[in-house]
Amino acid sequence: MTPARVLIADDHELAREGLRALLDREPGLVVVAEASTGEQAVALAEAHEPDLALLDIRYGAGMDGLEAARRIVEVAPNVRVVMLTLHDAPEYARAALEAGAMGYVTKDASRDALLRAIGQVLAGGYAVPAELMRRAVESRRTAGAPDALGRLTPREREVLDLLAEGGTNKHIAQALGVSPGTVKAHVERVIAKLGVRDRTQAAVLAVQARR
Repeated sequence: MTPARVLIADDHELAREGLRALLDREPGLVVVAEASTGEQAVALAEAHEPDLALLDIRYGAGMDGLEAARRIVEVAPNVRVVMLTLHDAPEYARAALEAGAMGYVTKDASRDALLRAIGQVLAGGYAVPAELMRRAVESRRTAGAPDALGRLTPREREVLDLLAEGGTNKHIAQALGVSPGTVKAHVERVIAKLGVRDRTQAAVLAVQARR
């Protein structure tokens, strides 16, 4: 039986080494490429067309894992995506599924849980912890615009208001006295909490809530 080919994408070298060691011990899996950024993950997925891409949600800079998942699904539709992340918020799980991921595993999961999730996804199924899926569905069901906006932190609401005024990450960073990278992180969290697809939809939601 030919082993399933896996792409690992994590911005921490030790994390990649640990995942490679874990996966390469499994007779049915082989790591064929490693990436440290979202951009690299997309390029390697297109070049190698692995059976599965194991992505983090956050990278040090540049494209985040959610956007990488969306692009991988577009450029290499046969690649199945599993998110492996520290974030256990239902908003992130929902956003990952909407981006095209078929699995969602937190980094505190056991080795067996990770391998089980990988196996389910490779078999064509979905693998999301039941409790996290329940919370994701409930938050989707109950999050009208006012409720969703009310879940933002004061800083996230400031970022969203500036976003609704057409501000770029650079402009927002200058207005708030923070780095563009910090703004990017805030925007990602805002998108996840609001359950929207991108920054444009987030801005539209903010404008509608003002009416």
